[in-house]
Formats: sequence, structure tokens, C-alpha cells
Amino acid sequence: MVTLFRSGTVRQKIALILKATRQHAMNLAKFAFLYKGSMLALKNVNGGKEESVHAFLAGLFGGYWVFGQGGGARSSVNQQIVIYVFSRVVLGLAKMAVQPPGDNALVGGSYGGHGGKGILGLNERQLELVRNNTWPVFASMSWAGVMWLFRYYPETLQPSLRSSMTYIYDDSDHWDGVRNLLWHNK
Repeated sequence: MVTLFRSGTVRQKIALILKATRQHAMNLAKFAFLYKGSMLALKNVNGGKEESVHAFLAGLFGGYWVFGQGGGARSSVNQQIVIYVFSRVVLGLAKMAVQPPGDNALVGGSYGGHGGKGILGLNERQLELVRNNTWPVFASMSWAGVMWLFRYYPETLQPSLRSSMTYIYDDSDHWDGVRNLLWHNK
């Protein structure tokens, strides 16, 4: 994205890419350290026994200190990480709500093994409909939402996303030759 939508020399763009990569790696390492340390501490406080709430609390602690607090917490790199994780959580919770208890079919049979909560109480035919349509609905609703926001409330979007979308959807309306149609418009 930096190479397409940022201005500057090749050297400057490479420096930005390396800086973002370093920040990404360091923040994931910091989170892993805080998460694993918190899990160990919570387990020790609980007499050596791990409870399911420990993962939530350790994630809350690490997420707050690495991605929610401090000078770099609201950087574009951190925003992208958090948004990526959020989308995976939403999809996972949706699967858990639909999947019956003890049915590990959505996980692939080898990892997880807890099944879902079966909150909706769907029969097999309904489950198959949900399994076949969850992703298309999620993808289309995501794009519908972002395009509506971009068109009518662009200030609400993250700056790099807004910049990319401006380049693709607005600036492309103004061109006078192949060079600024395909490579650099407006």
C-alpha cells in the first residue's frame, strides 16, 4: 500500500515499509510476552489450574497495554492489527453461536474440539444454509458499509483507507491519458 498510495522516493518508501514491519513485529512480540506472562501469573494465583476466563483477562491486559495505550497505540499499523483481530473475533463468535455443542465441523476436527453454543438451535438444513452463506453476507455487508461511509462520511474512516479509496474511487474520475489513468491520477 505504501508503494501505491504514498508519495516519496523509493528509498523513503522502503524506509516506511521497514518501519511499519518493525512496529508490527515488536507489538506482536510485546503482546505475546504480556499475554503469556499474564496467563502464567493467573494460573499460579489459581493453584496451578487454568480457567477459560484467564485467556480473556490476559488478552484484555496485553491488548490494553500494547494496542490501546501509549503513543503508538493509534498508529495505522496497530489499527490494522486490531481491525483484523476484531473481524476474526466477530466471525468466530458468529460460528460459535450457530454451531451446536460438541460439533467441531467448522473447526476442522483437529483443533478446538469444543463445538459451539448452539444459541440459535438450528437444524442440519439450516446449519448448512448458514455455513454456505456466512462469508458472502459478511463480505458484502463489509463492502456495503465501507462504501457508504466513504461516500457520505469519509472523515470517519481511518486516514490510510480513506486515502486509498479516494485514489481509487474519486481521483480516477479525472484523467487525460493512460499514464494518469493507470499509474497516477489527479
